[in-house]
Amino acid sequence: MDISITLDSAVTPNRVLLGTAEQAPANLSSEDTRLWESFLKKDKDSFELKDWNGIVLLVRLKEDAEWIRNQGATFRDKLDPDAEAMSVFGSSDATFDFLEGFLLASYQFDKYLKEKKSFALNSVHCTQGFSQQKADELNHIVRAVSWARDMVNEPVSFLTAEQLAEEIRALASETALHVNVLGKSQIESLKMGGLLAVNQGSIDPPTFTIAEYKPENARNEKPIVLVGKGVVYDTGGLSLKPTPNSMDCMKSDMGGAACMAGAIYLAALQKLPLHIIALIPATDNRPGLNAYAPGDIVTMFDGTTVEVLNTDAEGRMILADALAYSAKYDPELVMDAATLTGAAHRAIGDKAVISMGNADDKAFETLETSGYEVHERVVRFPFWDDYLEEMKSTIADLNNLGGPTAGMITAGKFLEHFVNAPYIHMDIAGPAWLNKQNTYRTKGGSGAGVRLVYQFLKNYANDK
Repeated sequence: MDISITLDSAVTPNRVLLGTAEQAPANLSSEDTRLWESFLKKDKDSFELKDWNGIVLLVRLKEDAEWIRNQGATFRDKLDPDAEAMSVFGSSDATFDFLEGFLLASYQFDKYLKEKKSFALNSVHCTQGFSQQKADELNHIVRAVSWARDMVNEPVSFLTAEQLAEEIRALASETALHVNVLGKSQIESLKMGGLLAVNQGSIDPPTFTIAEYKPENARNEKPIVLVGKGVVYDTGGLSLKPTPNSMDCMKSDMGGAACMAGAIYLAALQKLPLHIIALIPATDNRPGLNAYAPGDIVTMFDGTTVEVLNTDAEGRMILADALAYSAKYDPELVMDAATLTGAAHRAIGDKAVISMGNADDKAFETLETSGYEVHERVVRFPFWDDYLEEMKSTIADLNNLGGPTAGMITAGKFLEHFVNAPYIHMDIAGPAWLNKQNTYRTKGGSGAGVRLVYQFLKNYANDK
């Protein structure tokens, strides 16, 4: 959904004026200057005027990027769907934030609708302070988040593991990404026992997708490896989920895969100076055929044996193989994202991402700062070795289910066992799927994590 962003001062019927009492928007017409001066006399943060020809929104800026994004999302709701153009007058940063909220709120998943509600908007005029570089970054962010939302919103009747791999491969055609997709026979030859075990109940084969972005000016000698959970649909397997408010939204269980694929795609579009690899293990989890069962012992890619106590703890089984595989690249950092536990959702709801791991404090500080910058906030949980005790089995090296408390942490400690490099684990179970729209975060797949991981990589590169 690219919108043509023109760097000029055109005055269209639909206009947004962003400024402060001290700094009025630049390049206003005499009419809009009069409107702005009148607005400043009102005790309001924003004020809108409508006439037969369009809408004018006047906004008194706050030092809060998220508040400005939300103003953009609100304007999307009020703008006539048939409007073809709009103008934004304001500083570069304010314009970027406003349009980010506006454009992300414009997302629609209407592939399966007979009657589609389309937006006619095709061009946005911005004052000269807004650069082409910022315009491109804005469109790239919206494109990547929209792709991730599409993937999460697609039903498994379309988005099998093989189709997810093809969708990721298609991203590479417009970037410097190199994508290699391993099929079932290759996964078997690698002895990825976790991914194969979860796939045993499905008639559709698993995939293991490797996407690599390696620019000539990479500032890191060793790559950053991103790993995303790609369970395209999760029934719970033989440990079957209840249907209401559980299985009915389980097409979203590949939100981590959408996050990491979207993030490396965005990094490639933006030509970040980092060597990045994304690993996406993918399958559905069903109770059919020769489905793996509680009590089974599975030998993982790295030789670790795992006693299966619950087949609905499948995400960690496929992630573990991918995390162990990451050692092949001798990475300087491994980061994963997964809709992993209900415990994470219950702990902090859909307002933030839970993180934990053994990477140094600087990496977590960069992640936390990045989260505040894009308002995909991150809460770091403890990661003490005590929590690993619950994951030990008496008949295998590990089991796949912790106790009744702190499930998000015991799951993270299970995963840490398979990683050799500094490690950050992110549980995005809360924000990845929304039951109702929250300003520019749309109902259903929210694209959670794409902007967060991209901002982290951007800041990480700047710190090099």
